[in-house]
Amino acid sequence: MFVKLIAWAATALTLAGPALAEPMTIAHSQGETVLPAPPSKVLVLDINALDIAHAMGAEPAGVLGSNLPDYLQEYAADRPKMGTIFEPDYESIAASGADLMIVGTRTAPAYAEMSRILPTVDLSLGDDLFASVRENVETVGRIFGKPAKAAEMVAALDAKIAHLKDIAPGAGTALILVTNGGKLGAYGPKSRVGWVHTQLGFATVAPDIDDRFHGGDVISFEYILERDPDWIFVIDRDAGVGEAGAGARAALDNPLMARTQAVRNGHVVHLDPHAAYIAFGGYTALNRLLDQLTEALAATS
Repeated sequence: MFVKLIAWAATALTLAGPALAEPMTIAHSQGETVLPAPPSKVLVLDINALDIAHAMGAEPAGVLGSNLPDYLQEYAADRPKMGTIFEPDYESIAASGADLMIVGTRTAPAYAEMSRILPTVDLSLGDDLFASVRENVETVGRIFGKPAKAAEMVAALDAKIAHLKDIAPGAGTALILVTNGGKLGAYGPKSRVGWVHTQLGFATVAPDIDDRFHGGDVISFEYILERDPDWIFVIDRDAGVGEAGAGARAALDNPLMARTQAVRNGHVVHLDPHAAYIAFGGYTALNRLLDQLTEALAATS
């Protein structure tokens, strides 16, 4: 009789297991998404969220199939593709049997249509990049059942940011220079890397840089020499999006640039183009950029 009771209890617990799963509510940029239980099969149609998931060792069941930076190339070959940042593959998404889809800044326009197919969260970036990345790391950690790893990642990121905030304001002026098809542009405080100025404290060379354009506010070599910044942070947009071209280093190799104090002092930093232009809201990408800035400043101390 006692053995039968134990067997009955074990069977009851097994049957009750799924019913005991707690619902999960995920707050995001377009509201809240409620799941009946933590998801076991998650699709990611956002480069920043994929970067974060990869950094914490999570395993998305399907991913976007375009604009993958070098450190995410493994997903180009061995993971089902759910479309691109420009065109989701709704048929593949519907047939995936997934529990959740993650979209983000570039794929957020698909949120409404996606939500008709399966529960969807939008992890678009807000105006405060650092806060957005922190929140997204925590959210992705919850989704994939890795909250402790997420907390560890956030703490490491905060330490790097705090260090740079201490030393960047005293480093002088900085120009964020973007090269695009041989043309020169400047990025300012409202650009995708404006946090260099607004949150780390590097002084800008001008208060009126127009940040409406992906190629930056058009400038010339004469402008750079006239402003003569202490630091020049270079983003090679062509390299970032995979377009062929001479590249930023060749474009900046000229007599006018050679006269700037940034070049003379070795204060020209070529930022990782994928991290700076494509996946700047990802964990690995942001860490790469912070590390580059930290190493550059450390080399002058």
